[in-house]
Amino acid sequence: MTSRLTLLRTLLGTLTTTLLTPTLVGQGAPNAAVDKIFEDVGKSGSPGCALGVYRGGSVIYSKGYGLASIEMLAPITPQTVFDIGSSSKQFTAASILLLQKQGKLSVNDSIHKYIPELPDYGQKVTILQLLNHTSGMRDYLTLMDLAGTNIDSVTNDEDALAVIARQERLNFPPGSDYLYSNSGYFLLSIIVKRVSGKTLREFADENIFKPLGMTHTQYRDDHTLLIPNRALAYDSKGEGYNLSVSYFEQTGDGAVHTTVEDLQKWDENFYTAQIGGKDFLAELQEPGKLSTGKTLEYAKGLFIGEFRGLRTVRHGGAWGGYRAELLRFPAQHFSVATLCNFGNSGPENRANQVAEVFLASQMKSEGDAAVGVSHAPRQPALSAVQMDALVGSYRDPSTGAISRVSAKDGVVSIELFGHPFPLKALSPTEFQMLSPIVLNIVFEDQARLLRITGEEELNGKYQRFSPRSLSAADLARYAGNYWSRELGVTYQIGVVDGQLKLTSVKDAGDFPRAASFSGTELLPSIQDEFQFAGSGMRILFLRGASQNLTGFSLDAGRTKELAFTRQEKGVQQVNP
Repeated sequence: MTSRLTLLRTLLGTLTTTLLTPTLVGQGAPNAAVDKIFEDVGKSGSPGCALGVYRGGSVIYSKGYGLASIEMLAPITPQTVFDIGSSSKQFTAASILLLQKQGKLSVNDSIHKYIPELPDYGQKVTILQLLNHTSGMRDYLTLMDLAGTNIDSVTNDEDALAVIARQERLNFPPGSDYLYSNSGYFLLSIIVKRVSGKTLREFADENIFKPLGMTHTQYRDDHTLLIPNRALAYDSKGEGYNLSVSYFEQTGDGAVHTTVEDLQKWDENFYTAQIGGKDFLAELQEPGKLSTGKTLEYAKGLFIGEFRGLRTVRHGGAWGGYRAELLRFPAQHFSVATLCNFGNSGPENRANQVAEVFLASQMKSEGDAAVGVSHAPRQPALSAVQMDALVGSYRDPSTGAISRVSAKDGVVSIELFGHPFPLKALSPTEFQMLSPIVLNIVFEDQARLLRITGEEELNGKYQRFSPRSLSAADLARYAGNYWSRELGVTYQIGVVDGQLKLTSVKDAGDFPRAASFSGTELLPSIQDEFQFAGSGMRILFLRGASQNLTGFSLDAGRTKELAFTRQEKGVQQVNP
């Protein structure tokens, strides 16, 4: 399932919900301030969220906002069950560490010991590297999307393992870098099954969920399984909603279904050590390290960081229209769980705001909590000249990632993954993006360089550049059919209305695949490089000795350098 970066979606539309009577524990809970955080989902007929606030071993505030089922007008309550997406990864990691504690495996074992059908990558890949996202394994969900697998399709362990096993290379040498990959956590589920003789669903139920009394929690590994009190999930469609649930049956990277009340029992285990013991919990929260010695924010299914000066342990999730966030402040024995059933819900930002209601007196100000900026006081509105000096396109030469900066109505915005996000000015060259995640943006060398810090997958130095302008005739020279052996599909690229577009994706039988990005415009950036409009994907066309186009390399975030070969039949190769 997806990572924190899935929260970089625009919060669009007017969201509606039905407010329910809150469940309060204790006296003086600031319910009005908390409810205000969810007031945008407070109108009739909308999906919504369940909220749980935990302090000192108790649920001090829980409430449901909105509908678990729009069709049935069923309200969300603290007992409503949600798919928590990638927040599931901590339970997969815990299952692996419990097997290690039982002496059945070591996190330093090679994954080929348990999954020999994977190709030989020329280097050892360990279980620990899967846990830390340092294995270099290409993300199987990205691969399925690139191959045109529809999220509405039924897929299982065999399908996921097959697409991973077809990959002939890694994104990078194991241990040398960090890149979030759902493949790693799916493969961990296979290891649990082969080592224990039980599915991850069965193992976690026996060793985690039942011992903690999490009676409404399970891995859902059968798309026909009925779960009492389960919320359906939705995405916005015009002024209404459409259903957005998945029928994928593989687990490990996601698929845990639970409630805010059950999550409190798991959260409290980090203090009581009822399951696993203190050494187990310490290892679960130990940040990963690269071969260079760099320490990561990611531990094992958990991000270790800070929010406004306070140490946090957290993980979000997104799958279909489900969204989730479990945020813990260990020193304060305080946590927030926000589980939602619509795609634009932004539970991470909501969890942060709820925490601020209760812990504001212990937190640093937003400026003081920033990293990598001078903490200058907020400036008055920048002049048009100052803003115009920043506007332009910026490219990270190490990754090919492109960010665009714009200015409108006195606000500077940065475009990430095809969506603009407003920035708070700290000075004429220093900015912060505060929602849905915190990023620090610094312009250097007279705005010829843009530096981003604050998020592992976005950190980088982006150089200003001027994208190429190509005529329709120039673009037509890139048109043709391109075959990927690792995906088993052909991409057709052509010129439509003067734009270079990926017009279709077809399998080996020449049947169309339902790729979500078919019809997307390819925008020229630098020589032979194009970016998919509205996303971070890019294509680098490749040339042979005679400078004829031979294919291209595709980078799609968590999948790097995926090779496509140009098909000769019916294609006239002409040098641009």
